[in-house]
Amino acid sequence: MPRVRTMAEAVDQDWIALARDATGGVEAVRAHFRGHAYDPHFHDEVLIGVTEQGVQQFRCRRAVHRSTRGRVILIAPGETHDGVAPEAGGFTYSMLYLDPARLAAAAAECTGRGHCGAIFEFAATLADDADLAAAILSARRAIAAAEMRAVRDATLDRVVERLARHVGLPGPAGGSAPATARRAREAIDALHGEADLGLERLAALAGTDRFRLARAFQRAYGLAPHAYLVNRRLCTARGLLARGLRPAEVAAAAGFADQSHLGRWFRRAYGITPAGYRRICTNVPDRA
Repeated sequence: MPRVRTMAEAVDQDWIALARDATGGVEAVRAHFRGHAYDPHFHDEVLIGVTEQGVQQFRCRRAVHRSTRGRVILIAPGETHDGVAPEAGGFTYSMLYLDPARLAAAAAECTGRGHCGAIFEFAATLADDADLAAAILSARRAIAAAEMRAVRDATLDRVVERLARHVGLPGPAGGSAPATARRAREAIDALHGEADLGLERLAALAGTDRFRLARAFQRAYGLAPHAYLVNRRLCTARGLLARGLRPAEVAAAAGFADQSHLGRWFRRAYGITPAGYRRICTNVPDRA
């Protein structure tokens, strides 16, 4: 049997349908939002998607992008982005969340250019590529329909083949960031589970004061240090929920004050509740 879980969750007139292919390590999302969609956040996965309807506006790489029907969206791991519908009808999109290491290995096999590691950098955030758009939509449908493994693999292979032309030279996200910002980011990545990691300590670890750090960090990564800390904890929470931990357990383990605190941030970043995300990953309802 295919190890695929699917779920749809509606919030007001917005909706999100999510399917997870545990075997291939891929999440497939189709969603519709009107007005504000989600707050600035980042993922540890590679995000590739297609706008199906409306205008999908978001900020990424220090620029505002407007994606319309048929355009492809390419977001590397760690790239901060948000989402809003500037027009009354809202927007609908499909998105694949791909594990960077698996994608890099598949791309190396496909292109024969050698394994470049799990670091991605796309040449552009938006692309007009009808073949890639069709491949993404086909893969999303195959995962959502829980097609047999061979079918899912074939659709993802087509995505990898068409994605190769959009990958630039590999380089770490924020590689040109000031040393203080890089040190602060490394400290957050290492210490984000601490219950009360303050800005004074973070600034000391980065070798500067908290005001200079805030300015440098915002310029480098598009988020204030505290916002990056919250997002790093959200990435941890997402992984724990996928493994089946209850939201209350996850909140404590990821450094949130309580389950409601986790829930507020999780919904703002991902448009879905922690319990809903856990259900799709494990098919186990949260009865707490």
